Amino acid sequence: MSLTSKQRAYLKSLSNHLNAAFQIGKNSITPEYTKAIDETLEKNELIKLGVLKNCMDDPRELAEMLAERTHSEVVMVIGKKIILYRESKEKKKIVLPRD
Repeated sequence: MSLTSKQRAYLKSLSNHLNAAFQIGKNSITPEYTKAIDETLEKNELIKLGVLKNCMDDPRELAEMLAERTHSEVVMVIGKKIILYRESKEKKKIVLPRD
């Protein structure tokens, strides 16, 4: 599933009030971390992650890697913040606008 610009803008507006659910530090992304993010996506659908200064990886590359591993969509990467979205299989909360 690929997000349209209208859907992406809607998800960006929803993410404004979110606090970072995870902080990515010097250990970058471990399998356990990926699993925790995957579970949080299933529960919340939309999450914000922060990339700490001690993480040497590029936030955009981290976002793409996490999206691939969790089968989610990158809503946006701005500075050291990453927003990911994935529709929940069981508890759908967010209704995306149609074009």
